[in-house]
Amino acid sequence: METENISDRQQKIESLAEEILRLAHDGLLINMRFLDVALSKLKLTCRQQTGAHLFDGATLYYDPVHLLRQYKAAPNYAARLYLHTLLHGIFFHSSGTDKMNRLYWDMASDIAVESTILDINLHLTGLQTDDTLKNRLEILKKQAGGLTAEKIYRHFRVEEPSEKAVEEWHKLCHFDEHIYWDRREELELSREEWRKVSERIKADLKSFSRDKNSAESIEENLREATREHYDYAGFLKKFMVMGESIQVNDDEFDYIYYTYGLDTYGNMPLVEPLEYKDSNKIRDFVIAIDTSASCRGEIVQDFLRKTYNIMQDAESFFTKINVHIIQCDSEVQQDVKITEREEFDRFMEQGKLTGFGSTDFRPVFSYVEKLREAGELARLKGMIYFTDGYGIYPEQMPDYDVAFVFLHDDDNAPQVPPWAIRLVLEACEKDF
Repeated sequence: METENISDRQQKIESLAEEILRLAHDGLLINMRFLDVALSKLKLTCRQQTGAHLFDGATLYYDPVHLLRQYKAAPNYAARLYLHTLLHGIFFHSSGTDKMNRLYWDMASDIAVESTILDINLHLTGLQTDDTLKNRLEILKKQAGGLTAEKIYRHFRVEEPSEKAVEEWHKLCHFDEHIYWDRREELELSREEWRKVSERIKADLKSFSRDKNSAESIEENLREATREHYDYAGFLKKFMVMGESIQVNDDEFDYIYYTYGLDTYGNMPLVEPLEYKDSNKIRDFVIAIDTSASCRGEIVQDFLRKTYNIMQDAESFFTKINVHIIQCDSEVQQDVKITEREEFDRFMEQGKLTGFGSTDFRPVFSYVEKLREAGELARLKGMIYFTDGYGIYPEQMPDYDVAFVFLHDDDNAPQVPPWAIRLVLEACEKDF
C-alpha cells in the first residue's frame, strides 16, 4: 500500500512538472513565433532524482522534483529554463567543446544565453535576480567587447575570473548541466539539425520580432555561431616549399620489375629504387608575434603551441629546418632561431614574451629583409604574423607570402594590406 502511494505521488509530481513545462512552451511560442521550429526541435525527458537539469545538445533532461521546487520559489523559472536551454541549441554551444577550457566555455555560454534572454525582455521569463545580472553584464560587455559566448570565452582566457566571480556567475546564469557536451559524434548530428533551425530563425526574426534589441542580440550570437571555421593546419601547409629529401620514392618505384630481376638473375634487380623525391616541407619560415598590450599571455602561448604541434608532424619539415620566432611591438624585441625540435621544446618551456608597447608591423619586415640579405632566410616561403590587427602596416609588398592571423573576427578592426592574407582563428579552435 505504501509502495502504491509512493508510486502515485511520483506520477503526480511528473505530471505536474510536465504540465508546467508545457505551459512554458506555449507561453514562449505565443510571444516569439519565430522560435516555433526550435521549440518543436527541443526534446524533453523526465529523469528522476538527478537534482539538476541536463542538456545534451538535443534533449533537456529535467528532474521533476527540482523543477517544482524552483517553480514554487519563482513561477517564471520553468519558462526561463526552457528558453535558456533552447538558446544553447540555437547558438550551437554544445558543439566543438573537446579542445576548450570547459569551465570558461560553460560559463561563457550560460552568460551569453542569459544576456540574450534579458534583451528579449519577456515578462514570463523575468526573475528577481535580473537587475543584478544586468549590472554585471554591462561591465562584462565593456571588458569583452560583446556578450556572445565566443567573445566572453576569449575574455576569460586573457583575464581569468576569480573563484568568487565564477561562483557569482554560476548563481546568476546557470540553469542546466553541460556534462554531455563532450559526446562529439552525437553532437555533430545534432549541430546539423540545429543549423537548419537557426537559418530558419534568421529568416523569420525580423518579421516576428517586436523588439529591435532582442533581434540584434539573437542575430549577433547566430552570426558568431555560424561563421566559417578555418583549418589552421591546412592553411599552414600552404607555406610549404618544394624541396628534395633523401628517401625512397614509393610512388615511382615498380616492385614487379624489381622482384622479377631478383628471381631471374639472382641478386640483380632490374630497377633500382629512386633515392630522392620531391616533397612539400617547411624549411625557412617566420612566425612573428605582436606583443602589444592586447596580444599577450595564454592566448599567444596557445597560438605558438598550435603552430608547434602542426610543425611537429614529420611530413611538415625537412631534416634541417630554419624557423625564426620574432617578437615585436613597435620594434623587434626578440628573435629565436629554431633549427631542431629540441630548440622549439626549450623555447616553449623557457621562452618569455617581451615588449607590450604599441604596434608597428614594419620593423619585422625590415628585420626579415636584413636576414635574407645575409643569407639567413635564403629560401623563405612565408611569414605568419599573429596580431590583433591594430598597427602600422608596411606599404610595399614583399616577395613572399604573408598572413596576418587574428584571434577573432572584429568588424571594427582595420583591413590588412591587399597583398596580405587575413586569417581569423577562434580562441575556441576555441583553444584553437
